[in-house]
Amino acid sequence: MTTDRHNPSINNTEEFATTIGLYVLGEISLGKAAERAGITRWEMKEILTAAGVEIRLGPQTMDDLEDEVETALDIE
Repeated sequence: MTTDRHNPSINNTEEFATTIGLYVLGEISLGKAAERAGITRWEMKEILTAAGVEIRLGPQTMDDLEDEVETALDIE
């Protein structure tokens, strides 16, 4: 899969960097990071992997689980 890094939702470099930082710190899940960036979780995973970020699979806390469920329910 090729990621469209020119997606208008991720043009704000500072905001995108903040999102990645929150993910790295464990403050948000992969799904929430993708949602904040306006891309799919698979695209986010590809971007993070390319950047050398270790991917955490599955919710780490109850809040993470709730975020994942909320994100999943928002998908149409």
